[in-house]
Amino acid sequence: MVDVPKNSPAAKYVKCVVWDLDNTLWDGVLLEQGVVSLRDSVVEIIKTLDARGILHSIASRNDKKTALAQLRAFDLDQYFLYPQINWNSKVSAIKNVADSLNIGLDSLAFVDDQPFELEEVKFSLPEVLCLDQIELDRLLDLPEMNPRFITSDSRLRREMYLADIERNRKEEEFIGSADEFLATLDMRLTISRAGPGDLQRAEELTVRTHQLNTTGHTYSYEQLDHFRQDPQYLLLMAGLEDKYGSYGKIGLALLRCDEKAWTIKLMLTSCRVMSRGVGMIMLNHVMSLAKRKRVRLLSEFVSTDRNRMMYVSYKFAGFKEIEKAGDRLLLENDMMRIQPCPDYVKLHSELSEVIDQA
Repeated sequence: MVDVPKNSPAAKYVKCVVWDLDNTLWDGVLLEQGVVSLRDSVVEIIKTLDARGILHSIASRNDKKTALAQLRAFDLDQYFLYPQINWNSKVSAIKNVADSLNIGLDSLAFVDDQPFELEEVKFSLPEVLCLDQIELDRLLDLPEMNPRFITSDSRLRREMYLADIERNRKEEEFIGSADEFLATLDMRLTISRAGPGDLQRAEELTVRTHQLNTTGHTYSYEQLDHFRQDPQYLLLMAGLEDKYGSYGKIGLALLRCDEKAWTIKLMLTSCRVMSRGVGMIMLNHVMSLAKRKRVRLLSEFVSTDRNRMMYVSYKFAGFKEIEKAGDRLLLENDMMRIQPCPDYVKLHSELSEVIDQA
């Protein structure tokens, strides 16, 4: 029922490095000495990982105002998202970073100089990759720090998160409903066939996206290129932008298009757009295309420990189980209640014309 891809890319990559400060990022204890110096190679490590699309944050027991002032003095403050600088435990700090970035704990690495802190995090959060500061010289060479491709989305990832922070700040200040706020964003969603230039990002999405993912399977560049060129398959990519800038390519759908039925082999959307309703818009658009083509619409779904929300979305969209084998499901939608695209999103797609010509 479910085709398990072979020779798929490795799924374990770090998405964010969480740094301690004293005697880790810099030499010395800031509140005791007042003057500290950056550790050798730290700037190179931070900037190199940033260029690879790997984010940075902080978990430090320190005075927040003083520590942030020191980071500004080193011209590094802009690299750290949702810094946790307080007197709480490192475990709670790391959890807060993961929650703020909306990524899994298994996507984090933690760097500290204190064995006790590292052991506590290893015990409480075994999913987190823990590294002693003495290992900094080899950090850039770790396989977890070297994604297979560095895409345009990778290089802009920090800027995209910074734009998200500004959006979230505006949303907190906004007086009105969620839909009314979304209407102020001027969102534009584009859904199109994947081109050759989309494939690196497509592979990256299958590797990095776990929550809003129907199967959890990963596909390599080569596999995706095969599907892109195979007339029996339809490989779709979605991109989103608004008045604050681009979210990048944030969605993917792979469909096998048989004569009488279409089967969604994989559908996913980035967790960064979870609150924007993009996944449901993509799903309803695929439903409308299948109805226009007058074929059955099926979808494979594999339950994982992370994608319960995607299953709920499918049920909300009217998909029903018709086969089950362990954690693997085959769903079907009768396409009787397709929801239109919300007014707060402008959808651009040329797929209807493509379908009519097929």
